[in-house]
This record gives sequence, C-alpha cells and structure tokens, in this order.
Amino acid sequence: MARNRLLVIGLDCASPRLLFHEYSGLLPNLERLRAGGWWGEVESCVPPITVPAWMVMFTGKEPGELGMYGFRNRIPGTYNDTRVADSTSLQVPPLWARAAGAGLRSCLIGVPPSYPPYEVNGDMISCFLTPGTDRPYTYPRGLAVELEEQELAYVPDVAFRKENKAEILASLREMTAGHFEIACYLAEEHPWDLFVMVEIGLDRVQHAFWRYQDPAHHLYESGTPFDDALRDYYRLLDQGIGELLEAAGPDTAVAVVSDHGAKGMKGAFCVNQWLAEKGYLALQGEVKPGTRLEDAPVDWPRTKAWGWGGYYARVFLNVEGREPEGVIRPERFEAEVEALAEEIRKIRGPQGEVWDTRAVTPREVYSHTEGDVPDLMVFFDDLSWRAAGTMGHPSMYLEENDTGPDDAVHDWRGVGIIYHPEVDMGKRIDRDFIPIQDLYGIFVELLGIGD
Repeated sequence: MARNRLLVIGLDCASPRLLFHEYSGLLPNLERLRAGGWWGEVESCVPPITVPAWMVMFTGKEPGELGMYGFRNRIPGTYNDTRVADSTSLQVPPLWARAAGAGLRSCLIGVPPSYPPYEVNGDMISCFLTPGTDRPYTYPRGLAVELEEQELAYVPDVAFRKENKAEILASLREMTAGHFEIACYLAEEHPWDLFVMVEIGLDRVQHAFWRYQDPAHHLYESGTPFDDALRDYYRLLDQGIGELLEAAGPDTAVAVVSDHGAKGMKGAFCVNQWLAEKGYLALQGEVKPGTRLEDAPVDWPRTKAWGWGGYYARVFLNVEGREPEGVIRPERFEAEVEALAEEIRKIRGPQGEVWDTRAVTPREVYSHTEGDVPDLMVFFDDLSWRAAGTMGHPSMYLEENDTGPDDAVHDWRGVGIIYHPEVDMGKRIDRDFIPIQDLYGIFVELLGIGD
C-alpha cells in the first residue's frame, strides 16, 4: 500500500451497540467513513482497560509483554504499594517511534499513557493522567505556549464520579469541544504524517450517564434532564470528527477506534470480603463498612490471598520468599492457585443466578510477562460486575461502585472503522472483527512503512 497520511481518532470506551446501531442515523460523519471503508468490532486485550489497551494497539504487544495490567501496578515485595502506569512505564517503541524511523512526523493528543510527555518526532500533548496544565504537558514545551497564544485551553480530564450530573455533563462537553478545537488547529497548522487523538470524554460520559438511556440498567431513570445525554454527546463527537476530517484533508487514511467497549454495570462484588469469609484473608477484628484493604487490620502471617478492586479483580497469593510475610510454600503455588480459581468460578449472583466468571492466570493469556503480574485475573460475570476491594459491607453485592457513582463497566468489544481514500478497506479487510493487537500492523500498512 502506498505511503499515506494517517489520522487515528481514538474514542475511549466507544460502544458498538450505541455507535453502530442505536445512534447510527444521527452520526453522518462516522457513517460516511463506514460507507467507504471497513467497519466492525475491535476485540480488546486482557484486561480491557484504557491502560494498557491503547498501548497494545500502538505497539502490537500483549499487556504481559508491556508489563501493564491496569492503571497501577504493584511494587514487587509489597502488599499494597503501587505505581501508576504512566509514560515512563512503556519500554516498547510505539507506532510513532517506528514512523519516526521512516522519517515521518507525528502529532499526538491525549494518547494514554503519555504523561509525562516525552520526545517525539513532532508534537505531543499528554493524556488524562496529566495532573494539571500548570506543569509541562507538551512536547516540545513551547507547544503549550503556542496553544495559550491561540487561546486554546487544554483540559486533560474532568471529575466524573460525583453526584452533580449537570456539572459533569457541562464540563465534559466543554472539554471535548476544546480537544477537537486543538486537534483541528494542529492538523491545519503543524506538519504531520501520523496524527493520533484519543478522546477520554466518551469513557467519562458513559460512566456518568449510562443509566439514563438503558431501560435494562438496575438504576434506570427516565424523564430526567439527562435522558439524551449520551446520544447528544455522541453527536458532539461526530461533529468534532467531521471538523477534524476537513482539517486533515481528503487524501488522508482514517481510523476511528476504541480501546474497549462499554455496557451497563450491574453492581460491585466485594472480593476481599469474600476472601475473608472463605478463610483466605485473615483479619484481626471487625472492619467498618467501606474499609480499604490498606487500612484494614490484616493478619498477614495467616493470610493466603488478597485482591484488588477495579474493572477486574487482581488476586495475589501470599507466597513464602516473595511477600514479606508469605505463608504459601512455592511448591504449593500451582495447586493453591488452581483451587482458588475453581472456587471463584462457582460464585453466584445475589439472587443465586449463575455467573459467567472468568478466573485465569497470566500464563494462560500471555505468551510472555514482564513486571509484577497478578496471580489470578478475575472478571466477574463477563465484566458485568466490578470488583470492589473494600470490606465490611452488609452484603458482598453492592448496587454501586465502592469508589463513587458509576453506571457503566468495560466490555470486551469496542469499535473500529478503517477508511482509505483510494482503497476499499471493506474488501481488503475480510474479517468481522479485529483483535486490538492487529491494529498496529494495519496502521503500519496504512502509513506505508511496513518494509
């Protein structure tokens, strides 16, 4: 394929059901791309989480190879000390490094994880992990000054797990409109061959407003000012995409992709509370409702396993010689992991319903692992239930996320649209869905730097 400029528009957490079906008649710019190219679902990685999923897409490597298993990683030799997976965690060259090797310039906006920003052959604005724009958030640093001179204010993220919905919605819409304004300015005024923009606002708006458009949601509300919040936000995205396509020019290959999908959250399951009840996690006394593990009186010399909450549960075994007060002998590790996984798979829902729970070891899903891997990765009821790490609740089943109001969870399948100005990508890509890891090779091909 001949060398082309490539524009990648990342819609964090985009839902195939909403984008391709429920709102399809309302999104003319996305439909134009679909009509002229390939479109379908993108199968995310294990785990389907923003970090590492975007880097799987842009490196072609598994999370295990990247050593990224979520937003944070455990510091080896500790129980709960963690390190945020930021840009310094990435040890594998991403797509833009390969493009630079071919002499191509890149423009990157909000690609997780890109804080702190680092040197690229082109321009970079760091991602939602950016603590604030009062510190360096661009490469080169002068780009921040240029944006300020153009009166283009960059907002990395907004708070979305809070009760004031009107404030959340207004902030999200303003942030996203501002992101596209910056993207259009850079697409028109700066040289580039590869342009990647990831919009985090879609993830936030779905977490905050899913319940208002989904009658199947257990907290469904109708007749509120937010009934059309999601629909209107998708229309805002489509409008921004149309403006960015125009700024990029007609001779540009385009990919619209998401790192994972989204669906309604059914609740949160208290994994540490369950481990304590089953005798895996020992406590020295009662704990108050909502107690975090790091604040709980854990009797580590009598504890066999503990877990972390999140979209999935990371479960660690307390192994002799690995943990400070390990109790499981290394030769017993495999048997203990297998027995615990089997017991977890039998967990049922609050009404006794059978769950589709997946409990796997890293060696089952990765060809190679780096960093501090969890011993078990648990996805409760096909991701419909979050894992809650806190304890002391009246029930193991919580209606809400234990870290704040939240309506949605991640889903395994996101969206993909691949468009080329001269090639019918619908015929070229003969697949119903694309594994997220394979997008890297497609981007390389679209850029014409495969050799």
